[in-house]
Amino acid sequence: MAENRHKSLGLTDEQVLDMFRTMLLARKIDERMWLLNRAGKIPFVISCQGQEAAQVGASFALDREKDYALPYYRDMGVVLSFGMTAKDLMLSGFAKAEDPNSGGRQMPGHFGQKKNRIVTGSSPVTTQVPHAVGIALAGKMEKKDFVSIVTFGEGSSNQGDFHEGANFAGVHKLPVIFMVENNKYAISVPVSKQLACEKVSDRAIGYGMPGFTVDGNDPLAVYEAVKAAADRGRKGEGPTLIETVSYRLTPHSSDDDDRTYREKEEVEEAKKKDSIVTFANYLREQNILTEEKEQELNDEINDIVNEATDYAEKAAYAEAESAMKYVYEEE
Repeated sequence: MAENRHKSLGLTDEQVLDMFRTMLLARKIDERMWLLNRAGKIPFVISCQGQEAAQVGASFALDREKDYALPYYRDMGVVLSFGMTAKDLMLSGFAKAEDPNSGGRQMPGHFGQKKNRIVTGSSPVTTQVPHAVGIALAGKMEKKDFVSIVTFGEGSSNQGDFHEGANFAGVHKLPVIFMVENNKYAISVPVSKQLACEKVSDRAIGYGMPGFTVDGNDPLAVYEAVKAAADRGRKGEGPTLIETVSYRLTPHSSDDDDRTYREKEEVEEAKKKDSIVTFANYLREQNILTEEKEQELNDEINDIVNEATDYAEKAAYAEAESAMKYVYEEE
């Protein structure tokens, strides 16, 4: 039997199985959304495929009863971990009135759900970084014991919002975790044309915080790094920059043709490291994911995705008269 890594991190068999279940649910919802898009039923997909391990590993390292998540548009694994449901995500994909993110007013991937402390994201990339820093500052001022985690792509780490947010958090020693999901491409621009430094985490030293680069295809490695960062934040030791390195297995979005900027062979090679495959193999080696359990899991998730799709497709659209609601304050 392979080394029992999850036990050494304090995780039970049930917890790692739940991690895998959440990763698999994110993947299956995402795959269904592509089919719905190609069938002309939903307008847009921005995919989490290839990044589920980082998203779920990080979320499970946090206190999901009190910590705040400020996700970016690919973070289906984060929001599912924090309490969103397949139905919530499908309602968003179909832009229905019950969509918890925006009542059907926003594109998919603009997550927000107050009851689960998922802070609403905006369309311009990286604008969530200063918000996460502000929430961490408020928590520190009010002496509350929570951390905020903010995720963004490696392309976003070049935006001014990241640098200003990181600098402020470093100066004020705020309990915020900056997690860069490095999937190697900012739309069509490869990482070699985005960064002059070798790693995004090299930037941490400029802001007076520790920086780590971990394997984004390994949920346990991400869990370990984020847990340590959350512990530092809670102890008043300030922020941490974590870079999770994986690969975007799909085009940038359903409107992108990735064949124009990367070879098919490169994508096929990356699929060999796909966390859905590699983490399943680890769980099989540990006798946690038995053949019977795997079948049960697949059946359960297929039912969830089918039910969510049917529900969202039949749900009502928002009334046209409500278009200005939530824009201006109402008396």
